[in-house]
Amino acid sequence: MLIDRPFVWGLLATAGVLVTLALAAALLNLSSVVFSVFAAIFVTLGLDPLVRWFQRRGMKRGWAILTVIILFVLVIGGMLGLVLPLVVTQAAEFIRSIPDLYANLQQQDWFQQLSSDSNGLLANLYSTVVDVVTDPATWATVGGGALDIGFAIIGGISTAFFIFILTIYFTATLDSSKAAIYTLISASHRAQVVDYAERIMQNVGRYLSGMVVLAFFNAVYSLILLTIAGVPFALVISVGAFFITLIPMIGTVLTTAFMTVIALFTSPTAAIIVLVGMLIYMQVEAYILTPRVMNRAVQVPGSIVLIAALAGGTLAGLPGALVAIPVAAGILLIVKEVVVPWKARH
Repeated sequence: MLIDRPFVWGLLATAGVLVTLALAAALLNLSSVVFSVFAAIFVTLGLDPLVRWFQRRGMKRGWAILTVIILFVLVIGGMLGLVLPLVVTQAAEFIRSIPDLYANLQQQDWFQQLSSDSNGLLANLYSTVVDVVTDPATWATVGGGALDIGFAIIGGISTAFFIFILTIYFTATLDSSKAAIYTLISASHRAQVVDYAERIMQNVGRYLSGMVVLAFFNAVYSLILLTIAGVPFALVISVGAFFITLIPMIGTVLTTAFMTVIALFTSPTAAIIVLVGMLIYMQVEAYILTPRVMNRAVQVPGSIVLIAALAGGTLAGLPGALVAIPVAAGILLIVKEVVVPWKARH
């Protein structure tokens, strides 16, 4: 009938394209809301292993959820009330001290020896930096970027607050929400789907909570190491190390490189102490901490981990890289236990 009526066919096709474009535009406008919802879901799944830990100690599910919510609120409140002001203060002092740090670097013997040659690498690098700093266009760009950063910080704070509220709600209603969703699945396949879904969500929760624990160990160790080495602004650097360590596979390596370069502004000795200390920690993390913390988490081949982390980071930055590996583990589970047996039967 549509062939006999090309006008009707064209009208329907055009309407379909317009509806698709409208839906895509709506999703694009709601991207921040969608991101907040998924972020809250993943944080909730990361808190669920702690709820189960309290349950295994004899606490009822409701009291375990209430305890975890209270702990979550106390941790966030403590960070905002105690740690955040110190970090902001040290970060401001660090920015103000950059000229003094660079002046101190210029006075060190090894720097003067390397830059004594007028055609040397450090001399050329210094000349380039001076040219960039003295260029008025640079400060115009920095001013516009600072304004954008200010708006981004305000938006990030509002998004974080929204995620915080959603996480509390999702944690309190996780079981009932899952039960409601499971009722939408046909009874003939419900048991199998529920089994796979529960296993995937448990893997996601274990992985996320394990990554946070490892990042916390790294941050505490970094704070102690930087303090011993006499590197200033150890607290703000350690907080930065916490978030960098959350990057799968390469987080600790990036943290080591970052802290070593920062310590070099203090002295070569401090840089060597930080580098050696972090290399020792990397071995302890790889052979002791990671197996103990992640022994029940996802098991994904190294190549898949690297590809998943790269793809997730490209699509959604650090949050995408963090959740890409458990998502990849869930896909591998479905392929292994659903697709492969189905192919074998057919």
